Amino acid sequence: METPTLEAQSKKTSTNKMSRKIRKIAVLGSGIMGAGIAAHYANIGLDVLMLDIVPFNLTDEEKKIPAKRNSIVNAAKKALLKSKPAALYSKEFINRIQVGNFDDDMEKIADCDWVIEVVIERLDIKQQVFANVEKYRKKGALVTSNTSSIPIHLMAEGRSDDFKKNFCGTHFFNPPRYLKLFEVIPTPDTDQSVVDFLMNYADVYLGKTAVLCKDTPAFIANRVGVYAMAKIYQLTEELDMTVEEVDKVTGTPMGRPRTGVFRLGDLVGHDTSAKVTETISSRCENDEQKDALAPPSYTKFLADNKFYGDKSGQGFYKKTKEKDEKGKKIVLALDLKKLEYRPKQKVKFASLDAVKQIDSLSGRIRTFFKQDDKAAQLVQKSLGALFAYVSNRIPEISDDIYSIDDALRAGFAWEAGPFQYWDMIGAKAGIEAAEKEGQTVAQWVKDFVAAGNDTFYKLENGVNHFYDVATKSYLPVPGAEQFIVLDNLRATKKLVYENPEAVAHDIGDGVLCLEFRSKMNSIGEGVLKGINEVIQIAEDEGWRGVVIGNNAEHFSVGANLMMIAMMAYQQEFDELNFAVNAFQQTTMRCRYSSVPVVAATQGYVFGGGCETIMHCDAAVCATESYIGLVEVGVGLIPGGGGTKEFALRASDSFVEGDVQIPTLIEKFKTLAMASVATSAHEAFNLGYLNHKDSVSVNTARNIGEAKKKVLELSPNYTQPGQRLDIDVLGRTGLGALYTASHSLKLGKYASEHDIKIANKIAFVLCGGDLTGPQKVSEQYLLDIEREAFLSLCGEQKTLERIQHMLQTNKPLRN
Repeated sequence: METPTLEAQSKKTSTNKMSRKIRKIAVLGSGIMGAGIAAHYANIGLDVLMLDIVPFNLTDEEKKIPAKRNSIVNAAKKALLKSKPAALYSKEFINRIQVGNFDDDMEKIADCDWVIEVVIERLDIKQQVFANVEKYRKKGALVTSNTSSIPIHLMAEGRSDDFKKNFCGTHFFNPPRYLKLFEVIPTPDTDQSVVDFLMNYADVYLGKTAVLCKDTPAFIANRVGVYAMAKIYQLTEELDMTVEEVDKVTGTPMGRPRTGVFRLGDLVGHDTSAKVTETISSRCENDEQKDALAPPSYTKFLADNKFYGDKSGQGFYKKTKEKDEKGKKIVLALDLKKLEYRPKQKVKFASLDAVKQIDSLSGRIRTFFKQDDKAAQLVQKSLGALFAYVSNRIPEISDDIYSIDDALRAGFAWEAGPFQYWDMIGAKAGIEAAEKEGQTVAQWVKDFVAAGNDTFYKLENGVNHFYDVATKSYLPVPGAEQFIVLDNLRATKKLVYENPEAVAHDIGDGVLCLEFRSKMNSIGEGVLKGINEVIQIAEDEGWRGVVIGNNAEHFSVGANLMMIAMMAYQQEFDELNFAVNAFQQTTMRCRYSSVPVVAATQGYVFGGGCETIMHCDAAVCATESYIGLVEVGVGLIPGGGGTKEFALRASDSFVEGDVQIPTLIEKFKTLAMASVATSAHEAFNLGYLNHKDSVSVNTARNIGEAKKKVLELSPNYTQPGQRLDIDVLGRTGLGALYTASHSLKLGKYASEHDIKIANKIAFVLCGGDLTGPQKVSEQYLLDIEREAFLSLCGEQKTLERIQHMLQTNKPLRN
């Protein structure tokens, strides 16, 4: 069966992309996936109609009650508000989801521009649903299926031509909000404009990595990912390793989810993964690695006992109610030989020790290939088998290597795709690793090496190219030009500025991008110096503006706590005062420069990172930005201008004649409780973001969007002057905030030391011990903020909190 090729996919036109508007979507099915998909469409601002079946067990009287008829879908909608991790960017988005049932409300899909089916994985039921959809859908409306296993073309059998040309597979991964993969699986009847539209829409509006797939069993990600997992299960027995040992190796050291393979299996659910594995095994009779998919004896033990993982309370691991000497719940692990649970064992391998200090994944993988203990053998054997497997999947599941890599990175949260792993050791070494394990690598790879090639990807003038099997040449990765990838720019060695903790890139059109390069992008002396000097370069040399951003997992975890700790322990208050003042003046430099400064964030935006973006002319925050001033957790107040900024923003929100205290209390509680926004949208509610800021649904686009913002602001940009008109309430506000602080203690939300910190926050927010309301300057507030910060650095309990955080990476409540 023929499906659109890479060439067909790349022929996108602006007409195809813009020819349809999606305003309302129907989600058919409200199970875990259906509800999650509905939530994500609500997240991006669409009106959603979520339908499900009428319960089978209703009495005749209950069948007359709408609430009873909608009980399944109502329960699913309600559960979205409690889901962890949160399915919604902000809880009020739940109001965008309307509910109903298939019997009473299917006609409502006539108003929908897109209908997505997420019902049980049975072809006959799906076909019945689509027959019903055809009765009511409007002509031209998209219809897609989220199936993970059923051939897409079979579901459209018997449907009209208009239905078929607008029909496609669109496969989300669970949870839909967080996992970035969106597989698009057309049939031979799918109109090319539909494919083009879905690929673009997934990227720009859903924030996904869109991957074009062929209509083959399990498509791309599950086909390769399930094999990789099954192979590691097989190697676990071969190498006589424990579940703890395997998980320690197959998590962060290999650039995979930190859970490791067995713990991940518990999270996914062994019943779910068994179904996918069985589907691949039964439908891929010619798969040369079919034997690797055969379930080992220990998975049969789990299935027989219905030990499905977290959903049933136990799987490869079992949580108990007992606690150890540190008060932590004791977790047991399954002994794979005895099939009995026993206490978890510590893991020790020389190769793990060797890679522990290596930051780059490529460096860790190369190190594993130089070692010979069980951990290293597991990496070598599993990757060798993976290399052979993916080489033989071209052109079966994909015509190109980058689609396979994209699918595994976005769907399984791997740091690198299979061919990218292969490049880390070189194509020739990868072939040797595969053949050492008795695997057969595809002939095209051998021809590729014989032609003098050794890597599947290469950079040319900052543009990433992939090896195209069909043309036997390197081509630019399609769509890569739409994203700003700083590693690619770094390879050109054309940095505008560099110090050990920060670099500045020319990202085109007269815009600089300042990238933090410290550990976890913490803000220390080098980063502060970089911010000041790069802004100065932009001003002096005529640049149009500066973006502060990076492509790391996290924008910044905040100030360099070790630097603060060393000065605080030694009570070097003059140096500490100088350092805090330098931090304050740097954040103020972001606001009061003669060129626009815009931040681009993702992941953690904590403490000083949050203070930095609050002082920029604007911030473009990826939706998955977790933003907060968390200094209370280490016994301090926000001291880089954050507390001052909350006072300023409270002042700006005051309206003449308004009761000002409630606004002040709201700001106070956000800081005193170290509230963290679980999305960029929630950060607006907490006051970390405001009208000048925006949200980028696709993390990979945030730097590009920030650059556009700089270019928008640049033509008429005027350097602002520091504020002298901030309204503070003095003792009037202090009384109210001290009362609010006391209520936190009474409610057992805060310890004595928490209250001491909270009162310092209150003092700054109110402008200090002023006799009444008056106007003050930013510098006045910065001075009393810094004074409060320094006073807390002299508190023993603050020093204990700092030490505990540095040692355990967890806050101490003392």
